[in-house]
Amino acid sequence: MADSTDVFVIGGGPAGLAVAIAARQQGFRVIAADGAIPPIDKACGENLMPEAIAPLQQLGISFREEECQALAGIRFLASGLSAEADFPSQWAVGVRRTTMHRRMAERAASLGVDLLWGTPVTSISRDGVCLGGRTVAAKWIVGADGANSRVRRWAGLEASRRSSTRYGFRLHYRVARWTDRIELYWARDAQGYVAFVTEDQVCIGLMSRDAHMRADEALHRFPELEAHLRNAEVVSRERGAASLTRKLRGVYRGNVALVGDASGTVDAIAGEGLGLAFRQAIVLAACMRSGRLNNYQKEHRGMALRPSFMARLMLLMDGRPWLQQRNLKVFRKRPELFRRLLALHVGEVSPRDLARDGLSLGWELLTT
Repeated sequence: MADSTDVFVIGGGPAGLAVAIAARQQGFRVIAADGAIPPIDKACGENLMPEAIAPLQQLGISFREEECQALAGIRFLASGLSAEADFPSQWAVGVRRTTMHRRMAERAASLGVDLLWGTPVTSISRDGVCLGGRTVAAKWIVGADGANSRVRRWAGLEASRRSSTRYGFRLHYRVARWTDRIELYWARDAQGYVAFVTEDQVCIGLMSRDAHMRADEALHRFPELEAHLRNAEVVSRERGAASLTRKLRGVYRGNVALVGDASGTVDAIAGEGLGLAFRQAIVLAACMRSGRLNNYQKEHRGMALRPSFMARLMLLMDGRPWLQQRNLKVFRKRPELFRRLLALHVGEVSPRDLARDGLSLGWELLTT
């Protein structure tokens, strides 16, 4: 390990590896450290939304056909009703988190990133990054160490607004594929998420505001989903995590910048966490090259606006079965409304266009 580097990334998950790769593409010397040993897994949805694909390709990441599944659109299901829409152009991709992490680590290593696995960072200082009794000097320090970031605390960037906390669990089942879409099941006080990640393996995410909910109990709230999984083999252990909505006042201070969940989070219902992290990483690397992290702050805020808005919009249905049913009835009656909302979700329609659609949707909700 070198005594100094241009960029030191703390955290070796997808966000940290994305920064490391983007920084190497900008010509920086890069070290990335994580206390874990790969492949690093996490309780999260495993679908890459369409707008995550382009930055992933820009980073040089690809998957073999047998490692992933193309997902054509989204289907909502509630109280025996369903509505669906295709993504406007680019499909989404379902892929195991461990597979994605392995491919990203391989890409980083091939570019010459010095990857320090099983190496916890103990502090940061003006002199650099401390690993036990050793300090590595760094021009730039990047915190990519997740929602409970220590780097954020060390840098004095904890000031934030938190608007909600929800709880989720994730499991994988081996089962014959029944859909080529991301499916979102609505119950009174919970949601179930479905995305196939290989031809015969599906990722199931279950979310609620109930901190005591567990996967087996939650599945009973979704009879149609439970029927698909009857007699299916569980092929992963249950993982749980909290989904926070947090907006930081600042995402950099001095030579320290935050990326991914360390820099703020959008509720998982939007499915935008990974896409945001990849786009942030590319922008951050360019801003480090120009030496102007204030530009990163501005770009970071802009990137989060639409995902945050879509998460708030979708969560209006949480805990309101009557609104779930009315929305699905409207979407079935006016499928073009659902298509345009999905186009807005993936960034292919301007928020200004929502004004007209919002009036139309509001009228349909009142008259349905």
